Amino acid sequence: MTKALIIGGGVAGPTSAIALEKAGIEPVVYEAYDRGADGIGQNLVLAVNGYSALLALGTGHLKAGFDVPRYRFHLGTGKKLAQVPNGDPLPDGTVGRAITRSDLYTTLRDRAIERGIEVNFGKRLVDAKVTADGVTAYFEDGSQAEGDVLIGADGMHSVTRKVIDPAKLSFRYGRLWTTGGYATGVSVPSHTGTEFMYLGKRGFFCHILDHEGRIWWYASITRPEEPTPQQMAAISPEDWREQLIDTFSVDESAAVDIIKATESIWPPRPIQDIPHLPTWRNERMVVIGDACHAVSPSAGQGVSMAIEDSVVLGKCMRDIPDIAAALERYEQIRRERVEKVVAFGKQCSRTLEANGTVRRVGRDLFARLAFGEKTSAKGHESMRWLYDHRIDWDEHVDASTGSRTA
Repeated sequence: MTKALIIGGGVAGPTSAIALEKAGIEPVVYEAYDRGADGIGQNLVLAVNGYSALLALGTGHLKAGFDVPRYRFHLGTGKKLAQVPNGDPLPDGTVGRAITRSDLYTTLRDRAIERGIEVNFGKRLVDAKVTADGVTAYFEDGSQAEGDVLIGADGMHSVTRKVIDPAKLSFRYGRLWTTGGYATGVSVPSHTGTEFMYLGKRGFFCHILDHEGRIWWYASITRPEEPTPQQMAAISPEDWREQLIDTFSVDESAAVDIIKATESIWPPRPIQDIPHLPTWRNERMVVIGDACHAVSPSAGQGVSMAIEDSVVLGKCMRDIPDIAAALERYEQIRRERVEKVVAFGKQCSRTLEANGTVRRVGRDLFARLAFGEKTSAKGHESMRWLYDHRIDWDEHVDASTGSRTA
């Protein structure tokens, strides 16, 4: 049986393991953190296309989190623009879902373990080499593992990617910092499952009410110059809270009340993406998810792309016996879509920028037109390429480049 070494245990790791096991391959997952690191990560919205891909693996519906079927857009003045669906529901009624990254990861990890998949913790990859008949992975603790193929699901700062292609990769800075948290004990305009989005005068703010009365929120604020890690580390939690309160104090929204009611605010993080990765693979290794095509936060697509990658990779490995050919076919199927999604994410980030009065006025004028009731309906139709993408697990993958059945 073909053995796959999967590096990384975030979301892409266990998802690809489940897909490969379903394809008749033996997957083994190697996670850098120990099992006690389950709380790592923040929250996200899994878009309906990503949820559909997850269900294609037979994982069942997610119990954690809550449904988010719609967005509601506002200007910083408080003016409501339009309410639009978060993609169309699946035939069984499934819609996009808000969930913490930790809950999604632990759910997928536990389902992988339930299927008999081996998951190793505290295994940080430092190198890997293609051998005469397979691949060997080397870990920080001095151990190593042998397999037939190595899957790099090890995130934006992937070691696997550097092994495949040592050339330095420059991330693209999105001119925004992102942050968020959870607020309790505060009453704000909201409806459970609706994302209230505000294009503020100095930043973007979104909040969602869950079934327990908590407010989930995230924000993006414009910072034209990319910060250094030292500059980010120098911002104390107290200073960051005050910066956010000052940023959103000029808007007619609940942002300030929500920020004040949040016990712990996520440290600021600069938004970056990977617009184009020249080399995805070699004859025995391949990267997936953020290691391959990190996306600016937009429409729940970062994690959705990772799940779609996992399903397509599993199908290719199932239907194409030659490993190098299967990895090549996977790239052929996925590259165009993921790069289009990355470009879409960058466009969304540009829309959120509030850099100067002239740009903000132009942005708000555009928003009034783009998010009017009639234009929003047209916009929903134009987004079907993103949300309506479906992967049929049972459909065969043709090894030839002319067929795109996944």
